[in-house]
Amino acid sequence: MKIQSMIAVYFVIWWITLFAVLPLGVKSAHETGTQVEEGHDPGAPAVTRVWRVVSINTVVAAFAFALVYYMYTHGWFG
Repeated sequence: MKIQSMIAVYFVIWWITLFAVLPLGVKSAHETGTQVEEGHDPGAPAVTRVWRVVSINTVVAAFAFALVYYMYTHGWFG
């Protein structure tokens, strides 16, 4: 597998796993009991932890990519 293909596959895996990791540990303002200002959605996250989600997602995507790369190198894909 060429390096460009590896980067493309990792990028796709990273985006797919982002949607799985994104809701983990998120508490809405309604769940935390915080006062919601008028016009704000009570289901919106009370605290955004973007860098935490990005770092967790990067690790999860790296493991998933390692699995896909292992499967590719051992002939599981044609």
